[in-house]
Amino acid sequence: MTDVAAFGWRGAWRIARRDLSARFKGLRLLLVCLLLGTAALTAIGTLTAGIQGELASRGQVILGGDLQVSVWQRPLSRTELVALAKDGRVSQGTRLQAMARHGDLAVPVQLKAVDHAYPLYGALTLKDGRSVRNPPPGEAWLSQDAADRLALTSGQTFAIGSQTLSVGGIIANEPDKLGEGFQFGPTIIVDARFPQAAGLIAPGSMYRTKVRLAIEDGQSPEAIGNAFQREFPNQGFEVRTRDKASPGADRFIARMGDFLTLVGLAALVIAGIGIGGGVTSYLDARRQNIATLKILGATSGDIARIYALEIALAAVAGSVAGIAIGLAITPLLAKAIAGLLPVENGLVFSLPAVLLAFAYGVLVALIFAAPPLLRARHVPAMALMRARIAPLARDRLALVVVGGGLLALCGLALATSRNWQLTGGFLLGVAGMLGLLALVGWTVKRIAAALPRPRSPVARTALANLHRPGSATGALITALGFGLAAFVLLTAVQSAIEGTIAKRVPQQAPDYFVLDVPRGQAQGFADLVRTIDPKADLRTVPMLRGAVLAFGPPGQMTRVADMTSIPEGAWALRGERGLTFSDTVPPGNAVSAGAWWKPGYTGPPEVSVDEDFARAVGLKLGDDVTFGVLGVQKTARVTSFRRIDWQSLGFNFVFVLSPDVLMDAPYNLAATISLHDDAARGPLLRALVKRFPSSSVIEVGDVLVQARNLLGQVGLATLVAAGVTVLAGIAVLLGAIAAARAQRSYDTVILRVLGANRWQVLAMALAEYAALVLVLGAVALALGSLGAWLVVVKLFELDWLPDWGVVLTTLGGGLLAVLAFAVLGSLPLLRVRPAQALRAL
Repeated sequence: MTDVAAFGWRGAWRIARRDLSARFKGLRLLLVCLLLGTAALTAIGTLTAGIQGELASRGQVILGGDLQVSVWQRPLSRTELVALAKDGRVSQGTRLQAMARHGDLAVPVQLKAVDHAYPLYGALTLKDGRSVRNPPPGEAWLSQDAADRLALTSGQTFAIGSQTLSVGGIIANEPDKLGEGFQFGPTIIVDARFPQAAGLIAPGSMYRTKVRLAIEDGQSPEAIGNAFQREFPNQGFEVRTRDKASPGADRFIARMGDFLTLVGLAALVIAGIGIGGGVTSYLDARRQNIATLKILGATSGDIARIYALEIALAAVAGSVAGIAIGLAITPLLAKAIAGLLPVENGLVFSLPAVLLAFAYGVLVALIFAAPPLLRARHVPAMALMRARIAPLARDRLALVVVGGGLLALCGLALATSRNWQLTGGFLLGVAGMLGLLALVGWTVKRIAAALPRPRSPVARTALANLHRPGSATGALITALGFGLAAFVLLTAVQSAIEGTIAKRVPQQAPDYFVLDVPRGQAQGFADLVRTIDPKADLRTVPMLRGAVLAFGPPGQMTRVADMTSIPEGAWALRGERGLTFSDTVPPGNAVSAGAWWKPGYTGPPEVSVDEDFARAVGLKLGDDVTFGVLGVQKTARVTSFRRIDWQSLGFNFVFVLSPDVLMDAPYNLAATISLHDDAARGPLLRALVKRFPSSSVIEVGDVLVQARNLLGQVGLATLVAAGVTVLAGIAVLLGAIAAARAQRSYDTVILRVLGANRWQVLAMALAEYAALVLVLGAVALALGSLGAWLVVVKLFELDWLPDWGVVLTTLGGGLLAVLAFAVLGSLPLLRVRPAQALRAL
């Protein structure tokens, strides 16, 4: 035979190609581990990129124009409209809450008033096949939900405000629905002149004007928007372009995509432990081949090259197969969320997502295959003469390779993330969790070794297998414990939030929010409510909208328009927000710093600010905040910070001003109603609509249903992603069984020679893995519950109300799956023939 050492990479490739089975026999576990991780990463990355691509490519349709300018509680002036109209076609409309009535039914709706130019992009279609624009006077287009809740069909009449409308058609496609954002009721589209005619718009009414622009000469929407804001800097306008048609959805998708990608990466890293076990098993089975090559002159470097090529080829095959599966399941995921977010039908392909998944797969394979591969270089030639030799020493070079690979993995994750703080925190958390689990695994082995030996041979052998030399107990607790703890954490968080919504929120939240109660009729409104339910809890507050224009130390204030980005937690700087004034600290609020003004205060304008917002923007006591209210600037001194109980779902304002600041502004009242008698719901709603037709009522129950549905969808996505980590842990389990097969076969032969039957051997394996499952259950429950408590109580500041039945059922299902796979993986040991195995020693 030719000198193997002289072959270099070419010769190594020739031998690797001959040695490697076309069906990757011996390396299938590596393929499965990589397939799981890369499939999850590909599906998550491709779906996220597909949704973001749709948001970007359909930005004009989703926004309803190339540019949108919106403002609360007033229309645009003629000067402002002319400034926009010079750059293209304009469509103007209003959005407001209203009450629709049909017979005894009264339903809160989102009223969308549009002009003849709507829609500038896309098509508004009805279920009878017509493509329409604004409805004719006296008609309305209804969403299917609105028609169902009002029990209406085409041609029937209903009332909004002081006007009667007929159903002109049922909406099949509303092109800009996603861009409209969260709504407190089903949509009804009317002509732009209807709200004024119905008495819904008056000074102080809560409505929003939206003006959209279709640019005709190819100008940049950003440039036009910036020029418009420079021309009208203090009018409180919110300007959006087609590139940010739905910024809330875009931020949500980006963050969920980052989070789920990191969960998938964690699953791939866990699967890497299985890769290490699978490669160890594969190379142990090749010891005689390695020894033969060394006798024939191969060097340690040649051995490393040969098997590195084999493992690399298997890694590439597993990663490619995982990418193919990930691409194949993406259309199924897209179909599942088609009604919630825009996503292409059919196959979605994103080259960056595919390349990222492939890079992660190859890196993880390198990291975890390196230690057994480098140890294989030191297999002595004497291995040809004996099937069993002493374990090989660790290779120090493996520490360098693994350390470098882990740094590269973290660097890739940080470089490709849109939120490096989230990614860095997640990576640190995962590293801490894996380190803690490794410590738990080591502790379990020490405790198992220190325990007294049971009298039962089955129990004694099972206990010994937990701590014997070469035991995989530590690796299994690390890998499986992570996945199961993630299951517990996510289930506990989701059920705790649902528990808070279901148990605590209804006790504190009002039954109704009422907007646009005329301030001159506050007493009549209260009398009406208490006539129907004398024990009802009623609260009214003045309410109007305004935008923060600037904030900071006097003379050194930061203009919001000059900020390149909004800090995390400073959401109140985005557009206009609710403003109010009060003599006293509002219910559910507590002053945490500074002092509240005295009742009847008439001094210089003061404002109390939410402490979380103040912390996010660096606001200090004594700083100033300038608001734009209906085109007028109002500056107030920050004299106190408040801690707000957001769980109360009452009126909670980031900014509460002293009464003298806004008393001269046109405003109406908003009210919350908490009923003592549930039977009063129907009569109260009908009475309110009849007596105050221009007011809008929002049912809190409907809002909670939407919140639960959204929470359920997010929880399902994260739970599925966590499920991949459990599957990865099971792959590790199978890898550990495969890696220890030679040792376990030897043990089985000895037990069979000493008189044990197959059922006793199976009982020993079952007892061992049952003990391991009990430990895993305790560890996962403890760590997962602790993590969930920190998230729910410390991060979300909610009550700790998990559904332990759901949590334990989820954990029990995972543990049963682990036990089943462990027993199934041990069945081949029962087929070992003692005579044949003894001859091989």
